[in-house]
Amino acid sequence: MQLRSDVTGLAVVILATGAILGAELGGPWLWLHYLCKPLAMVMIITTLNVPGVRVGRYRTAVLVGMLSSLAGDVLLMLPQDLFVPGLLAFLLAHLCYIVAFIPGGTIAGRLVGTLGYAVFAGINLALLLPRVPADMRVPVLAYVLVLVVMAAAAAARAWSLRRDPALAASARMAALGALLFVASDSVLAWDRFSDGVSVAMLPILATYFAAQWCIARSVVLKRADG
Repeated sequence: MQLRSDVTGLAVVILATGAILGAELGGPWLWLHYLCKPLAMVMIITTLNVPGVRVGRYRTAVLVGMLSSLAGDVLLMLPQDLFVPGLLAFLLAHLCYIVAFIPGGTIAGRLVGTLGYAVFAGINLALLLPRVPADMRVPVLAYVLVLVVMAAAAAARAWSLRRDPALAASARMAALGALLFVASDSVLAWDRFSDGVSVAMLPILATYFAAQWCIARSVVLKRADG
């Protein structure tokens, strides 16, 4: 199993690198982005199919979330401006991740996690929202709200299960993935709605694929229901 994980991880790194280079170089190299970006996500999804890992609520929710993310990847990389449909696909993905992460966290942990991420999101929105077109503000605010809830749920679950020998490693990995997702989406927002970010695809896609890999690994590491 470890060898398979290492090989798959290497394949994801290679494909993610191709996706980043294709996007940054553009022109005749854009095909590399179109090919490698969805394939990297497909490779991550294959890691969920592990013999001996129970097919339960957690794994199912993560799988549907990753399939929604794959749809969002395709929508966002096409030459047409499909930002809103892509945003909705990722909103659905985060709702699925919330279904996975909510059980196991305490109310106090969720409140603290939500406060922390909400402060970060609030600062970002205060600086960025005036640059967002009026017709995009409601979708963006809805997405940010769901993203904050997802990340807070993952953080609360990791804290609550930190001493559980069966679930602690999985919960920590999911929380790290959620944190990386917030980082990726923050850079993406600044790149789209501000004056742009230098070499934007590098931080956006590097943190994005790392986030999805961590969330997928949380399924593999999970040794009990919860």
